[in-house]
Amino acid sequence: MAATVVSLGRSRNLFSVVVLGGAYSFMMATVLVAMDAVDVSMTEASVGAGISTVLFLGALYLCDSEEAKPMHKPWLPLAVSVAVGAMLVYGSLGLPMFSDGRAPIHTHVAPHYLQQGVKETGVPNVVTAVLASYRGYDTLGETTVVFTAGAGVVALLRQRRRKKDGSA
Repeated sequence: MAATVVSLGRSRNLFSVVVLGGAYSFMMATVLVAMDAVDVSMTEASVGAGISTVLFLGALYLCDSEEAKPMHKPWLPLAVSVAVGAMLVYGSLGLPMFSDGRAPIHTHVAPHYLQQGVKETGVPNVVTAVLASYRGYDTLGETTVVFTAGAGVVALLRQRRRKKDGSA
């Protein structure tokens, strides 16, 4: 995965960037399967490696295949990215270890969902109860973001096609 990221950062050919991005998403999906996050893995594989790659290839059809050289060295964005990354690493040091049985999610949240989920939501499937009831607004927000992104891509592609045909 690290080699893919380095290749992505160094490539100027947009087709190879799209293909490498899809490959990275697929590799990330396999990592998520190894971490037992199969639902997130399926989403990453379908959206990241599948739909996004197809949409980027469609957008690439409408533009040049080479990225323009930057006018200056991007030191400020690099510094901001490194600073944010360092803050995220520092913030994660206080989290419980992965698969720690004494973590708050295993001692408070998960038992509550398993014991009270059917009674509080009326949904017999625990995963559906969590996604649709307990995290309903979050799921609605995620769905809204994906729909808005798709609508934006369709709007951009339709606008470009109209100009290319000479109408409007």
